[in-house]
Order: sequence, then C-alpha cells, then structure tokens
Amino acid sequence: MITDVAGILVGHASDPEALTGVTVVLAPEGAVVGVSVEGSAPGTRETDLCRTGNLVQQAHAVVLAGGSAFGLSAASGVMRWLEERGHGFPAGDALVPIVPAAVLYDLGLGSAKVRPDEAMGYAACEAASAGPVAQGCVGAGTGCTAGKALGIGRATKTGIGTASVKVGDVVVGAIVAVNPFGDVWDPERSVIVAGPRTEQGFASTTSLLLGGASRQAFGENTTIGVVAVGGTLSKEGANKVARMAHDGFARTISPIHTMFDGDTLFCLATGGPEIDISAAGTAAAIAVERAILNAVRHAQPMGGLPVGRFE
Repeated sequence: MITDVAGILVGHASDPEALTGVTVVLAPEGAVVGVSVEGSAPGTRETDLCRTGNLVQQAHAVVLAGGSAFGLSAASGVMRWLEERGHGFPAGDALVPIVPAAVLYDLGLGSAKVRPDEAMGYAACEAASAGPVAQGCVGAGTGCTAGKALGIGRATKTGIGTASVKVGDVVVGAIVAVNPFGDVWDPERSVIVAGPRTEQGFASTTSLLLGGASRQAFGENTTIGVVAVGGTLSKEGANKVARMAHDGFARTISPIHTMFDGDTLFCLATGGPEIDISAAGTAAAIAVERAILNAVRHAQPMGGLPVGRFE
C-alpha cells in the first residue's frame, strides 16, 4: 500500500448515500512534490506550485475528491487540520500548509447536490493513519465508475485502490481513484475487467469511439492519484516520476487522457536514500497499474451498477 512509504498517512471520508467522498494523502513533515496533468478536463488546485521553477518545494498533503470542481473545497479542511498542528510553509506571519488537490466527476451517481466540503476534508485527516488503507468504494472512490461510452447506466462500478513496489531499499507506492471514460484492462490477461456493459458483456470503448457509436460523456470522468517515493528526489525528479507514472494509466485504461478525462497524478518524495529517477518512475508506473486493478477488484455494487469481473 502507499502507506508502506514511511511518513505517508492516508484517510478517507465517505458519503455512501450521496456516493461521494474524499481521500487525503498526508505528509505532515513535508515531501518534495511534482505533478503531471495529462487529461483535458482537469479540476485541480495548486498544480502550478508543484511544477519546477516555482518557490515552494514541498507539499504537506494531497487531496483526492469527488464532487467535480465543488470538491476542491475539501482542501480547506485539510489546510485547517494541518495548521492546527503546526505544519506548513513558513510565510512570515503564518505557517501556510501546501495542499494540492484534484477532483473527479461523480455527480451522475448518487446525489448531485451533496459534494465534498471543508468538513469532509477535515474528517479525512482525522481518520488518517499509516496503517492499512481501505480500498474500493470509499473516500474519493465512493462514486467512481468506468466505461461511460454508453451512458452512466451502462457503466461499471469501480473505486480507489493502492499498491507499492520496492526498488532496492526504497518503497514506491500509489493510490488511485479510478473514474475513466474508457475501459479498465487487466494487461496480463488482455481482458476488460470494467467498462461499458452490453447484453453480450463488456464493449470496447475504443471500438465504440472508432465506430462512431460512443456517447461522449463530457465531464463525467477523470482518474486521479498520488505516487509516493520513500527516497530523495529533486523537484524536477518528482515531476518526471509523476509523468512516468502515467504509463500505469496507459497500461490499464483504454482510451486514456481523452478530452473527457482530467487525469492527474501527483508525486510526493518523502526523503531518505537517493533513488534513480528512471527506476523510481518505472516502479511508480507499476504501482499505479496495480492500484488501478485493486480499485476494480475491491469495488462493491452501488448506485444500481454492478462491479467488474476478476476470474
């Protein structure tokens, strides 16, 4: 799990009736931050700060939330929780917690009137720990679905998943809320495990797009996540690792990075042994791939939608 990386805590807050929620990845002592936004419909906060050439080097938390752009409010609760405990960037008159965030669209399932807010972000922090992380339909994964090319009623329920990989003595972990326009693939078996449902089974979103039969579900998607590296990276290195980690998206989601997705990955490097950037990025992509499959594997039927299939 991503909490195998020392210094990383994860907490969820969920609304199982409205089918939305928040997941917070805390690094209270600060972690070098990077980001890669590859989808064309992102909902984000503080991503410019994460890029190279800007003043701040570290973040204290990353927020993943449902609720579309409304869900960005959850980050205010995370800031309040961190400030109360003395964590933040020293900015003269105050410590300012650095809390980037990304949101996904889950308003088409459950209630569109209930969205993650400041209180839910604070509650996710209160629930955070360095122990085992709940997977499936919790936190930001509560309202996640895959395969909306035939409409939300033909989609498959997914959720949030986590995994980790070791590179020598360094642990690289990932947590991903899986809400794509496209299908989720198991690359080892070359089969769709979550996607648009027909009477004959899963349809291929790629085939539907190329055949002109797809309902292009604007705004109903986006896969977001965090990669954590338990080693030392520069800010440039963290940004490179975040970009390389998107390979895990490409291996398990098809199509990915569409005009209807806001796919975003953050990287947090907590310090420790030096690690080769290429090795860290390769491990991050593997961790992301496994986290995505775990998000499908641990999902539960909700909102009238069934889960995917793992045989």
